[in-house]
Amino acid sequence: MTVFACSGCDTVLTAPVTRVALPVLAHHVHGNGVTSMGVLMEPGTFAVDPEHYGPPWRRWAEVGADEARARGLYAPVFSVSDGPSHAVVLAPGDVRGTVFIPERNDGFCCGLDGRDGPNLACVGCGRPVATRIDDCSLWQAVWVDPRAVHRLDDVAGPPLAVAWEAVRQERAGTPPAEPSGLWSPLWEAAVGAALARILAASGGRPVTVPDGPVAETFRRSLDLLLPTDAPARSLVLAGPGLPSVPTDLALVPRHPVTGETWVASRSADAVPLEYDVWRHLAFHHGRWPVPGAAPMPDLAFREDPPPFAPTRPFRPDRSVFLRTLARLPAVREPWLRDVYDHVVAVWEGPFW
Repeated sequence: MTVFACSGCDTVLTAPVTRVALPVLAHHVHGNGVTSMGVLMEPGTFAVDPEHYGPPWRRWAEVGADEARARGLYAPVFSVSDGPSHAVVLAPGDVRGTVFIPERNDGFCCGLDGRDGPNLACVGCGRPVATRIDDCSLWQAVWVDPRAVHRLDDVAGPPLAVAWEAVRQERAGTPPAEPSGLWSPLWEAAVGAALARILAASGGRPVTVPDGPVAETFRRSLDLLLPTDAPARSLVLAGPGLPSVPTDLALVPRHPVTGETWVASRSADAVPLEYDVWRHLAFHHGRWPVPGAAPMPDLAFREDPPPFAPTRPFRPDRSVFLRTLARLPAVREPWLRDVYDHVVAVWEGPFW
């Protein structure tokens, strides 16, 4: 486990935390309302974002294609961060030894959005060290400036499960619908990211999906975004605990701790999907992620409460789809760049 301390005075700034994979929701903006979203990170964990984070920001025209490509951006985006790379993100409840910087407590309407940079200072020396985020539409988190802290490793504490079998036993997956009747933001973001990777791996050919939960989640989007007049490639769910099935594309889990992608067969191209969504798709049989997609037998799940029913058809998250696609080298291919530009310009299709 790790504790982060101020580089200026060694004041301890966090509880002991363990590193996990950066969540797909890390830069996700969802809806609007009088309260902020939930907490991004689970208690006792942290993640590292390899990309640049926070202000100052530069427009795409100022950055230019060459510099953007060096940063891993292969299609135009609205703006590019000139903040530090490898920022550390953790739950607000795991922060210690900080105070707010009054003149930097700006937000859009309901909380703090970090527009002016770090808004938390070390209580020991006053050095700006982190940015608290809790405005509406944003996931609650604290982003620690890597230039302002150093790590104290090997703090005593239980390690997180790493083996795939241990993860399967400890994490049951996330249902697709929330009690409010809305689709889970995790599902919308995770499917948006996976959809971008499926398109990149398709080579511009149609992708077929067997009937079932994966088809109900991905088929409509694939049919709208890919051509229909070419030999198709197949996509199936694969991973730990599932039988091996011949396929062209394998939708496999992304490890929630290490971030590694499950290794598919040599004959299939692996497409990673957030573990908690993959787990539900793979093992929650009979509970399709679309209302009424398949009735359950009378005696099935009789001890379970009825699943929450979403009030509208499923749509992947458009912003996560575009953010992911812009960072895939395949987007430089003319056909995929046309898809990207169309989704940027037009609010329709699978996202609306």
